[in-house]
Amino acid sequence: MRTRLLLLALLITTIMAAQTGTPASNAQTGTPASNVKELWIENGVRRIYGELFTPDQAKPDSPIAIIAHGFNGSVDYGRNYFDTMNRMGYACYTFDFPCGSVRSRSDNNTMNMSILDEVSDVKAIVSYFRSKGHRHIVLIGESQGGLVSALTAAALKDQVSQLVLVYPALCIPDNWRQRYPQLSDIQEVTELWNVKMGRRFFEEIHDMRPLEVIGQYRGPVLIVQGDADRVVSMDDSRRAQQLYRPGTRLHVIPGAGHGFKPQEFQEEMQQLEQFLK
Repeated sequence: MRTRLLLLALLITTIMAAQTGTPASNAQTGTPASNVKELWIENGVRRIYGELFTPDQAKPDSPIAIIAHGFNGSVDYGRNYFDTMNRMGYACYTFDFPCGSVRSRSDNNTMNMSILDEVSDVKAIVSYFRSKGHRHIVLIGESQGGLVSALTAAALKDQVSQLVLVYPALCIPDNWRQRYPQLSDIQEVTELWNVKMGRRFFEEIHDMRPLEVIGQYRGPVLIVQGDADRVVSMDDSRRAQQLYRPGTRLHVIPGAGHGFKPQEFQEEMQQLEQFLK
């Protein structure tokens, strides 16, 4: 049990580092401000704050990438994709999950964080852009956002054109089952690096087994992960590759951990361009 708790602590530490110290949150893009507009999307009573990037040669039905940040992340993560997407003529929507971060402009009450709510949010975003005429929709998810994107793609199937998973944390339910083996073990408040989470988060994922459902998505998939990732097992990503349709690409970046350095992020961008083309 002690080993499991230490591994869980490592998971939390590294995810937080990935959200605050990688190029995903620090990079400066060359995208003109005129190409980016704030856009709120409604999901029932939930209001999702995001930024919509429009490529230089925009068309009403341009392909669009919806970018989901990880645990305690923010809209900042997706801004790194703007320049690459501009070159390829893709619109791009990056957003703050309501209750997904202490910095969320949608809702920063992390006590209400929920994987199922986040899946519902991405579904609502997909529905919004389909209603605007976009038919080529790419989901890009990092870490916890990768788990959410994978679950969403499985649910929506043919409404998602392509799926990109960046060190996807498909292991989150397993990790928390180790911490809380029984539902009765779950605390009312669990605090992780100053991020307070409520009991509901852990109850909902207690019996969740992502690897049993994500393969329902049969579109093209790219998975990018570092072979020094001590948070997300390469075995999970390899198994995911097998569950998806033949031809799914798993690109492994040598020496990269859970959270890419600038050069590693550029390698991801190169893979992304090849995949989208």
